[in-house]
Amino acid sequence: MTTQERPTQDMSTQEITSEQMTVEQSAFINHYLATLPKDKSFDIDSVAIDYFCADEYNANLCADLVLQGKKTATCSLSYWYEEKREPMPEVGNLMLVTRWDGTPSCIIQITHVEQQRYCDVTAEFAAAEGEGDQTLEWWRDAHWTFFSKECQQENIEMSSQVMLVLERFEVVFGKGC
Repeated sequence: MTTQERPTQDMSTQEITSEQMTVEQSAFINHYLATLPKDKSFDIDSVAIDYFCADEYNANLCADLVLQGKKTATCSLSYWYEEKREPMPEVGNLMLVTRWDGTPSCIIQITHVEQQRYCDVTAEFAAAEGEGDQTLEWWRDAHWTFFSKECQQENIEMSSQVMLVLERFEVVFGKGC
């Protein structure tokens, strides 16, 4: 099994190879695979390993929000996939969500992927991200700040027309599953 990187607005962008995977992460993934029917577990050739956000407080908060069922969506700049050639998220992809320190939290599976301009993100999607007060206004402020920093680092211009990749997901393994 391999792992892959999937940069997301709320996620780190560090690639983790199977050699870098911790014993705890490997055991968590293997425990999940053991719960699947044998024919289904053979269909899984990779599980991404990542945390949400770019700082410890928010990474841990988002991991908790996912486990609580409050965070069921995330997004990223489409720039990463179009210009940097990162693999585009696909329905069915799995990710081990970790806390900032790498401790496994849960495994999620992508259920929907679409592209949309920043200015067209809906209040419903903002609420599905589960962060802040879950309003579109809060989402826009927080994401404008985050994406502006990413754009500045990449020497591209942030605008309300910038394209995003919106992902929806469900927890398939973890507390309460």
